Amino acid sequence: MFELKVTTRFAAAHRLTMVGEQCENLHGHNWHVEVYVQGEKLDKGGVLMDFGIVKKELKEVIGTLDHTYLNESDIFKDAPPSSEHIAMYIAKELERRIDVDGVKVSRVSAWESENSCATYIAD
Repeated sequence: MFELKVTTRFAAAHRLTMVGEQCENLHGHNWHVEVYVQGEKLDKGGVLMDFGIVKKELKEVIGTLDHTYLNESDIFKDAPPSSEHIAMYIAKELERRIDVDGVKVSRVSAWESENSCATYIAD
């Protein structure tokens, strides 16, 4: 099994209810995102896939989040914009966009600070 990792950053604001007083106030983060894709076979060039494809698709997905108030986004109309839901959204959107045989998004981590992150692990 091979695994690639691509990272990026974005800034956004949100507020969360029922998780503690601090989080209920409007606040923002400079999220650091780690995306992992995996597969069992390398292509003829000896790579799992082109990093550029992951970076391009990730940039487009992150563009839907960057510099927004996440609570007002249609993306989170049915779920709060927690780091957990952000990681899941990114993973599922990337999985839908990456069309390389045998390659899947394996996990996405959304770091809201340098010592706190939530990770979505795909099935």
